[in-house]
Amino acid sequence: MAVFNLTPSDASTFILIGIPGLEAAQVWISIPFSMSYIIGLLGNFTVLFVVAKEQTLHKPMYLLLCMLALTDIVISTCTVLMSLSMFWFSLKGITMGGCLTQMLFHYAGSLMQSAILVTMAFNRYIAICDPLRYATILTNGRIAKLGIVCFMRPVLLILLLPLLVNRQPVCDNRIIPQTYCNHMAMLKISCADITVNKTYGLVVAFVVTCLDLTLIVLSYGLIIRALLRISSKKAHKKALNTCTAHICVILTSYTPFLFSSLTHQFGQGIASHIHSILVNLFYLIPPMLNPIIYGVKTKELRDKLGKCICRM
Repeated sequence: MAVFNLTPSDASTFILIGIPGLEAAQVWISIPFSMSYIIGLLGNFTVLFVVAKEQTLHKPMYLLLCMLALTDIVISTCTVLMSLSMFWFSLKGITMGGCLTQMLFHYAGSLMQSAILVTMAFNRYIAICDPLRYATILTNGRIAKLGIVCFMRPVLLILLLPLLVNRQPVCDNRIIPQTYCNHMAMLKISCADITVNKTYGLVVAFVVTCLDLTLIVLSYGLIIRALLRISSKKAHKKALNTCTAHICVILTSYTPFLFSSLTHQFGQGIASHIHSILVNLFYLIPPMLNPIIYGVKTKELRDKLGKCICRM
C-alpha cells in the first residue's frame, strides 16, 4: 500500500486522522493495538506451524482452522500496520490506490472468514449427525474445493466495491476520521449521490452475513435435534465439547462486525470515536482470540503443540 506523510492539500491523497477526539492519546492506544496484533500473529502462525508439522492433524477440521488463521492474519495485517504507522510515525497519508487495495483485502478477508465459519459448522454437523460417513463425505480434497469457493465468493462480491468507490468524485476535504480506509468513510467525503454505493455495501454486508448466519443456525438446529435423540449423557457432552470452540469463534467474529456495521449505517447520533473503536475491535479481537479459543478447547491440537515445544 502506498503510504506517505502528506498534508490534506495534496490532491492525490487522503488523510487518516485515526480515532477522532483521541489524537493526543493515540500513542497510548497503540500499546493495546500492537499487543493484540502480536498475540494474534503468534497464535495464528503457531496454529499453521503445528498443523503443517503434524501429519496426524491433516484432517478437514484442522485444514479449516488453518484457513481461518490465514484470513485472521490478512484482516489484521491490512489494517493494523496502517494504524500503527499513523500512531507511531504520523504517517497519515494514503493514496486512492492504497485505500482501494486496503478495502479489497479487508472486506474480502472478512467475507471469506464468514464463509469458512459456515463450512466449519457443516463440518460439525456431518461429524455429529453422520459420523460413519464423515471420512467419505469430507475428504481433504473436498475441503480444498470448499476453500476455493470460500475464497472466490467474497472476491467476486467485493471486486465491485472499490470500482464503485473509485468512480465517485471526492470533495476538497479528503480527511477520513478512521484508522484505515473503509467504505462508509470514503462515501462520506464524496460529492456525488452515494445511493448505489451505500445500497450495494449494505446488501453485501447483511445479505451475505444473514445467509451465512442462517446456514450456521440451521446446522446447529440439526445438531441439537440429533443430540436429543441420543440418550447417553457422555455422548451429549462429547458432542457439545466439539462445538463449543466453534460457537465461541462465531460470537467473537460476528458480534463486533454487526455492531460496527449497524453503527456505520444507522448510528448517526453516535460519537465518531465510538464508531472508530468499534471498527478497530472487529479486526483486533477475532484474530487474537480465535487461536486461543481453539488452543484451549481442542485437546488434540493442544497435545501436538506440547510435543512440538518439547522437540525444540
